[in-house]
Amino acid sequence: MDVGLMLHGDWKFRIEHKGIKIYSSKVNGSDIHGFKGEAEMQVSLKKLISLFHDMPSYNRWVHQLVEMHILDKTDPLEYVVRQIIKTPWPLQPREVIMRTGLTTAGGNSVALTMKAEPDYLPDNPEYHRVRHATGMWVFRPATAGAVNITFVMHIDPGKDVPSALSNAGMFEVPFYSLNNLKALIKDATYNPPYPEEIEHHLALIDDTAEKL
Repeated sequence: MDVGLMLHGDWKFRIEHKGIKIYSSKVNGSDIHGFKGEAEMQVSLKKLISLFHDMPSYNRWVHQLVEMHILDKTDPLEYVVRQIIKTPWPLQPREVIMRTGLTTAGGNSVALTMKAEPDYLPDNPEYHRVRHATGMWVFRPATAGAVNITFVMHIDPGKDVPSALSNAGMFEVPFYSLNNLKALIKDATYNPPYPEEIEHHLALIDDTAEKL
């Protein structure tokens, strides 16, 4: 996945609220727009990585997430996960199966990549399997104790959802997910363990002091 291409596409600024900036971009071959959310948060890089490895807690911050399961853990940097996303009645809940990977993104930045693998499991008639989804989270250490977070995603929820409806509601996903993430980071009682095994695969420099 080309990190630079996704981050530096033809993004149009849409709105800023509570320190979160939202952008959209047309995607070749799709009527569904991509979205990008950006925010700076007071957190160390290692704690942020710990949070993203704490998958049982994703329902505390991922917008409209009903449940999430790890289907496969190939190595400390790669997972296959299954997510069930809440949708308004009468639409079926969306089922998204994605392969995620942690990689460097230039300098001391880290990217968590995501790509749909819709045929990883047989279809479940209770859910609508999302066939097309790709995205990433990028973490760039900024000033002492702060990280710039970018969330980029393009997801086609399916033909039963009109593209105009998808595009109208797409701002909710990055805004609410980032806003919930910020609240979780500020929760002093939340301290997920750091996955020490990733140090054998990624060289991270994290000498910033947390100021939560």
